[in-house]
Amino acid sequence: MNFKLPTTPKMLQSCAEISLLLGRYEGLMSPVPQPRLRRTHRIKTIQGSLAIEGNTLSLEQVTAVFDQKRVLGPKKEILEVQNAIETYQKMGQFKPHSIASFQAAHRLLMKGLIPDAGKWRKGQVGILKGSKVSHIAPPAPRVPDLMEQLFSTLNKSKNLHPLLRAAWVHYEVEFIHPFSDGNGRMGRLWQTVHLVSHHPLFEFLSVESIIRDRQREYYYALERSDKDGHAGTFVEFSLATMASALSEFINELRPGRVTASSRVDKAREHFGQLEFSRLDYLRFFKTLSTATASRDLKEGVESKRLRRSGERALTRYRFSGRG
Repeated sequence: MNFKLPTTPKMLQSCAEISLLLGRYEGLMSPVPQPRLRRTHRIKTIQGSLAIEGNTLSLEQVTAVFDQKRVLGPKKEILEVQNAIETYQKMGQFKPHSIASFQAAHRLLMKGLIPDAGKWRKGQVGILKGSKVSHIAPPAPRVPDLMEQLFSTLNKSKNLHPLLRAAWVHYEVEFIHPFSDGNGRMGRLWQTVHLVSHHPLFEFLSVESIIRDRQREYYYALERSDKDGHAGTFVEFSLATMASALSEFINELRPGRVTASSRVDKAREHFGQLEFSRLDYLRFFKTLSTATASRDLKEGVESKRLRRSGERALTRYRFSGRG
């Protein structure tokens, strides 16, 4: 099997859009989302991913399971939610380029649901779309080699943009269907594992709930990529869902107006009494222009919050004792 991903202008445009959104988030000076917002999006993620697979529990019911309250519903579906909660809580322990880690995640996700959780499938599987078979997975004897090839390619594709790599591995997991059940959940989870390794903010997004709302596009993208023989259409779709989830999250933060004065205050928290240059300031506020950084630092000096020393390229700043 040839694991390939031809990049397209649409993919590159989406990567640029997502990078700009990440920069916008970093410029909001809210490095760690509030626990309430984190909790809400984790619940939406789990409910969305399981709903795609036919789990009928509502957002309110999933919330109750999350809070360890008694829930009336099918035992299997409640167990699916409990497993997903435990798996996503341990996401930071998973290594995106490790087969052993991938299988361990599946073992947690499908614990008590199938007898071969964490093990490659032994039989033939396919994807049903209504009563129609939309995808026949590769024969079971090929699965171990295909997964070895996939993870080997992952380890060799470090130059591929992390966003493209996350979407691409999602498709390949769906295509190979390495397990007897839970492949869709694993594809979405492993995309998230890769995204979180690129930027920690992705842990707080609910890309899965966006996919749930666009299921027809999701299945079309899978089928189109199958016919094309590469993940291109699916990767374009996945990048669009990432951008939507990120934009939705940032809009929910509703930050106050960011000013030169508030940025200087934030820089005080970061630098403390350490001496720093304008370049250091720009590295901290990654989305600022050089001119804006210069104006910020000038404002800090004029307000006597900063002390300046040196000239031109040797100019350094240090915060004074005054607030």
